Amino acid sequence: MATKAEKLHMSRVAALGCRVCCNEFGLHSEPELHHIGNGTMGKRASNLEVIPLCSMHHRLGGIGVSIHSGRKSFEANFGTERELLAQTLELLK
Repeated sequence: MATKAEKLHMSRVAALGCRVCCNEFGLHSEPELHHIGNGTMGKRASNLEVIPLCSMHHRLGGIGVSIHSGRKSFEANFGTERELLAQTLELLK
């Protein structure tokens, strides 16, 4: 269950729009929040480690487009989850 502070953080992250669409096309796309990988199988990152991705870049876009269709190819095309998280946190400052 997300705390009040986590809910506020996630709301602010979502307001940024999809980082990939913004970076690649200058567009603000409605995002879904993606919890970044933390290197441990089956354990989700905290609610403070989320990046905003539209449905295509999050889960629907296929290999090389969607992070859930292949993280390595997604990261080769658009940057790592950690890089996108750092960018997201910088924009929130």
